[in-house]
Amino acid sequence: MRGALTAIAAALLASCAVGPDFKAPEAPKVEGYLPEPLPRQTGDDVQHYVAGMDIPGQWWVLFHSPALDELVQQALKSNPTVQGAQAALRQANENVAAQRGTYFPSVQANYAFSRQRDAIGTLAPTLNSGAPIYNLHTAQVSVSYLFDPFGANRREVESLQALADARHCELEATYLTLTSNVVAAAIQEASLRAQIAATTQITRSEREAAQILRHQYELGSVAWTEVMAQDAALAALEATLPALQKQLAQQRHLLAALAGRFPSDEPVQTFELSDLTLPQEVPVSVPAALVRQRPDVLSAAAELHSASAELGVATANLLPQITLTAAQGGTSTVFDQLFATGNTFWSAGTSLTQTLFAGGTLLHRRRAAQAALDQAGAQYRSVVLTAFQNVADALTALQLDAEAVNANTRAEEAAADSLKATRHNVQLGSISYLALLNAEQTYSQAVVALAQARANRYSDTAALYQALGGGWWNRIDP
Repeated sequence: MRGALTAIAAALLASCAVGPDFKAPEAPKVEGYLPEPLPRQTGDDVQHYVAGMDIPGQWWVLFHSPALDELVQQALKSNPTVQGAQAALRQANENVAAQRGTYFPSVQANYAFSRQRDAIGTLAPTLNSGAPIYNLHTAQVSVSYLFDPFGANRREVESLQALADARHCELEATYLTLTSNVVAAAIQEASLRAQIAATTQITRSEREAAQILRHQYELGSVAWTEVMAQDAALAALEATLPALQKQLAQQRHLLAALAGRFPSDEPVQTFELSDLTLPQEVPVSVPAALVRQRPDVLSAAAELHSASAELGVATANLLPQITLTAAQGGTSTVFDQLFATGNTFWSAGTSLTQTLFAGGTLLHRRRAAQAALDQAGAQYRSVVLTAFQNVADALTALQLDAEAVNANTRAEEAAADSLKATRHNVQLGSISYLALLNAEQTYSQAVVALAQARANRYSDTAALYQALGGGWWNRIDP
């Protein structure tokens, strides 16, 4: 009976760990991301929202661009930011494994050799033989164990494991940010190429018009002011090309850096808007699932868990520390007699240490741990709010993008018709050539605006996938 009670008491003591037991925060009790109900589709009925639809692990394949798929895979393989996040995760896991070593006794072996001479004229001899000069061999094995009745070690392991979980979530966030940046940069490159192509085509038309106008001036049918106005419009249009080309070059440099390359070794892939397909089914995760999907939210929750465990460590440090020790060995003047009868020794003991006064150090450290827990809780709530804001922004942008594409499409078609009619009337001599300049400028602006609107729709679709967590939970790593 006594043995059974002792075993039960030991089990209860071993399971004790002071400090709060962590509970994952509850999901926000909200039903939607926007004040008004989300419609079933965007304004032009091209994209449809699917509530609760899961996100594929490689969500960028939904744009159906083999070049984009290849570049994303290259970036995931070679980008140094990913490699750094992977190393941080390995470090965190090793720290957990190292701290788990405190669960077990520490065993050390020691061997010491010395040659010495005793002052036998003053001190009593240390050897039974009384010889003043001798060799001394000592070998021993010692065992120590920090008994953890209040769970300080277990809480420290819990804290480090939570930090390892945070590093894992940060790695997933790095994957998501990198892939999103590659997709966004590719879409921006496609947009710039479309704008450059449109501007180049319009410039060519403007240049031809300038030549025709000069010929008409030579014939005396138009005034020189009209030639000058056309030249000014052409120069203004040509001035927009270097800025667009600069942005395109910078996008190429960005794509090279994202893929882990130097700008001089830019990727072979190039991107056009015509090579990208706009996903027609757009997932909308339920709000309760968002906090379980977003890597940054999960990382903040893990940091909160770590802070909770550190409060337990600080609490346990206020309580007594118990250490068990044991040692066994031998000593002799002759090495092969170390463990002969009479030369061996052993010891066993325990010690209990309780800090009675340390200037309030331990108490203030516990208060600091409580403040750190409060800070981690506030940071978690801030990250959750940002996550919901990101989703709301992306959903709103998609709705307005659809309207913008429709409006710019109508504007481009109307500007094209107006330009065609104006050119015909100019040839007939029924209107001034200045009207043609205005029509050409309007068409130029409409073409560029349409390219930008289409690119914005692709970019905001990618932003929604990123805001919803990017489907990392469905990714199959090799």
